[in-house]
Amino acid sequence: MVAASYSTKAESARILDLLLTSFKDGDSLPAEKIQSKRQDVKFTGSYDKPYFPIPYKETETAAALKAIEGILATLLADTKGTKAAATTRRTITVDHEKTTAFLFQAYLARIGGLGKLDKNVRNLLKDTDLLQAQSDPYRRMSANLYETAEKGEYYHIHGSLEASTTLRMIGLESHRPDLDTHEKIVGVIEPAVQKFTVAELEEKNAQNRQAGVKAFKHQDFLKTPHGKAVAETTPWTVESLETDTPPCPLPSRFTGDNDKPRPLAGIKVLELCRIIAGPVITRILGEYGADVLKITSPNLSDVPFFQVDGNMGKHAADLDLKTPEGRAVFEEQLLAEADVIVDGYRPGAIEKLGYGPKFMADLAKKRGKGFVYVNENCFGYVGEWAYRPGWQQIADCVSGVAWEQGRFMGLDEPVVPPFPISDYGTGCMGAIAALTGLYHRTTRGGSWHGKSSLLQYDMLLFKVGILPAEVQDELRRQAGDEFLALRHAHSVDQISGTALRQMRKTFPEFVDNPKYLDHWYSKGYGNEVAAVKPVVEIDGLDIGFRRASRPNGTDRPSWDFGDDGDYRI
Repeated sequence: MVAASYSTKAESARILDLLLTSFKDGDSLPAEKIQSKRQDVKFTGSYDKPYFPIPYKETETAAALKAIEGILATLLADTKGTKAAATTRRTITVDHEKTTAFLFQAYLARIGGLGKLDKNVRNLLKDTDLLQAQSDPYRRMSANLYETAEKGEYYHIHGSLEASTTLRMIGLESHRPDLDTHEKIVGVIEPAVQKFTVAELEEKNAQNRQAGVKAFKHQDFLKTPHGKAVAETTPWTVESLETDTPPCPLPSRFTGDNDKPRPLAGIKVLELCRIIAGPVITRILGEYGADVLKITSPNLSDVPFFQVDGNMGKHAADLDLKTPEGRAVFEEQLLAEADVIVDGYRPGAIEKLGYGPKFMADLAKKRGKGFVYVNENCFGYVGEWAYRPGWQQIADCVSGVAWEQGRFMGLDEPVVPPFPISDYGTGCMGAIAALTGLYHRTTRGGSWHGKSSLLQYDMLLFKVGILPAEVQDELRRQAGDEFLALRHAHSVDQISGTALRQMRKTFPEFVDNPKYLDHWYSKGYGNEVAAVKPVVEIDGLDIGFRRASRPNGTDRPSWDFGDDGDYRI
């Protein structure tokens, strides 16, 4: 059995205290204010050990982040109402089962009773996989980890949502409908990758502007110039963009269900993101009451199923910012009223369209009201690789997470961990940056720029330390032979699906338990949807969704949300 001395709740408390001592400047986190409410945090859970077959303290770290998130929401709520109300103590409860569910929510979400890995679920979704980068198994495996020409060196190529460029880059055809099994596909793609050294793949990726990276061991990554630079950063940062605009009190519209306040009611959040971390930032802000409007281009692909959980609580509209008509609506109707902008596109993409932090700072001065701008990316914001594109698997490979996962599984090779956990942890850090910026705008004025990244989240995992050996031993035993037989070239869905099946056997009272899901009828989908509930509970505050998820492009690009036609089941 797992060592009785290890407690996930106690470890979450330790990590929370570690985080509170990591921030010194007061801009990235009002640590002194946070510390004043530290005693109000309560970690709960029915099982005081880790669930995931992973060597990292994922639930423990996320629970600590969720506690900071809850404290910031409470601080914002305290800025409203009477002085007496502001001094009221509110217990902030972070449940470990709910936190764990949050970290693999894409695999718990349902539409019409079907989950992400169910064969027929695609028929219930809007097809936003415009280039078949997800639905075509061969093209899907253009985003995967393979051995290179150098024995013992591995490289994660990543065709993103397009696939053709990466496949052609390594000398393969863009489509191979004859390859219909994992073995056949890997049997074609891995030998193609093995023709090249890491250096040659790096050069090809740079020439073709593709995501991709060598799988580093953590200590080797720390020796690189980028590793040294990122190691010096805090998990997230918040910086001032301008100081001319005055303090901006939270909107007066503040009441939620049962007459309880919703901390961010009336705050308008504009989401410019795809897959997964960026949408999680805004999903969290929606849980605290913000009106979230997700804007996507009708010409860009997105993963259909991730919208089931990622779009909970939001409106979702299409708008082409490369057309005069789209830009006019964006600037005159949406930006004019927005409070928060969340940018999850590859570095520089939104600036190239003419928008970005500097544009928002100038606009804030003109309108006399500050913005909070939040960036989320892969590699962070310092170092030579800051502007490289990337996704979760890229961050997990460059940071050393994948190599440590392979070691956990008894292998001398890297393996990407199950589930998009780094995405969800990064989303939580981005939400903290947004809440911090809102707190500064409310109390100090000005505009604020928050930054979080997948790599910074992975670096935090290493900073808090991997699980004790005896805990890892028990997790390996629970994982089962099928999971431990997986190798570097298995896809993230194969790895996640295998882990999910075993977790259902080991923890039947937890996995798929309906009490951790919010059940709705979605007019946008014309079907029932279920998504993981918010993690944080705060005494006296209403935290939760006000509408179901919907596919991208369902709504008008407007802040007039009106009656959605959704209802809770």
